[in-house]
Amino acid sequence: MYEPNVVGDWHEYDEHAGLRVRVHRLEESEPPRGRDDAAAGLTYFSARVTIENRGSRHFSVQLEDGQIDVRVGPDGEGAFIDWRNSQFIEGFDVYPLRRATAVVYAAGPEAALAQVDIQVHLRVDEEWTERRLWAGGIGVLESTTAAACQAAGPGSLSHQVTAFLKDQTEPGPTTS
Repeated sequence: MYEPNVVGDWHEYDEHAGLRVRVHRLEESEPPRGRDDAAAGLTYFSARVTIENRGSRHFSVQLEDGQIDVRVGPDGEGAFIDWRNSQFIEGFDVYPLRRATAVVYAAGPEAALAQVDIQVHLRVDEEWTERRLWAGGIGVLESTTAAACQAAGPGSLSHQVTAFLKDQTEPGPTTS
């Protein structure tokens, strides 16, 4: 069993030297082509999936619908993924020192967005990589952070994610 990545972390693939991927910029945002009627009453958010090649040869990558799964809330319910507004990577050659980015628009109940899990199943050179998970949240509340810390030990990944998110949501010092 592997530990999930935190949103913003890079994950390197051992079987493809120099290739790495990350999920980042998880934020509440409206889709560019308008809301889907099926998402009525839900809050839209977006996330970016960036693939970077730091190796010495090019990789043909594919990241399309069905290769990204988004779950929200403590029960891990499936989010509505807006395929029409999302932008995928469909058979793109990523050369050394280059990147390719997919943008996924999804929606879920606002109360469930404090916990968002995004799983990516990348295809590289016609081979499937292992599925990888990124964990994060939108608008994490302090009470949610405290509950998560009590449930996990101080060295656990959950505790580290919670401490990081708490630091991101606390206001900085003010000057007069």
